[in-house]
Amino acid sequence: MQDAETTPTTNDIDAFFAADPCVLPLYQALEPLLYALGDVTRKVQKTQISFSSGKSFAYVWLPIHKVKGRPEHYFILSLSLNHQVVSPRIVESVEPYPGRWMHHLILSAQEDLDEELLDWLREAYNFGMR
Repeated sequence: MQDAETTPTTNDIDAFFAADPCVLPLYQALEPLLYALGDVTRKVQKTQISFSSGKSFAYVWLPIHKVKGRPEHYFILSLSLNHQVVSPRIVESVEPYPGRWMHHLILSAQEDLDEELLDWLREAYNFGMR
């Protein structure tokens, strides 16, 4: 559940996606999936939007530079898990702390919001609760 301190206005979200407003509808489709996981708070910052369930478990951010071979319009969804997931959908995974893996996925279309992603979101949410 959001509280007043972490409830950004529509203007905050619009400002965050001002660099690439084409991906705003995709973000707007992702956000309810995150809130459906349970008690989730959202924090909009200059470079990322983070979602927490005790600890932060998911982050949305826009690419800084164009990368050859990637879609023209997309955002990155980073998920924190307690183990490494190997999948062609994950463009990078790193272990910044022992037992904490960050996985970065490119989201560019509604089809990316599938059951596999929902499984990873649930797993990340549960990991954030610990």
